[in-house]
Amino acid sequence: MSHHTEELIKTIIKGLQEKKGKNIVTVDLTKINGSICEYMIIGEGNSPTQVSALSDSVWDIARKEANEKPLSIDGYKHATWIGMDYGTVLVHIFLPEQRQFYNLENLWADSFVNKIADID
Repeated sequence: MSHHTEELIKTIIKGLQEKKGKNIVTVDLTKINGSICEYMIIGEGNSPTQVSALSDSVWDIARKEANEKPLSIDGYKHATWIGMDYGTVLVHIFLPEQRQFYNLENLWADSFVNKIADID
């Protein structure tokens, strides 16, 4: 993993933790041929308001600390799921029921999933 990607991942996790994001995982897809990114970071919020706040926090902290802005953001209007594309890293912020439905962290058998402890 490049130093820049490592810093970006740290800042994204920090952004999620700042607004009390829960059940955060990183998914290492570097061993998956044809993957659209190197890493995914998945987290959740309890309400659309919190999902939006988590996205805003990730945007702010990644911009300030890693000098990165997402290439695109999807889902902001309804905020049941927001996807943020940072090129090498994709961020998915879900409501719990959406996250369960899409089950992204278990889609790739060869990926390595790392659970980040919740901060209370």
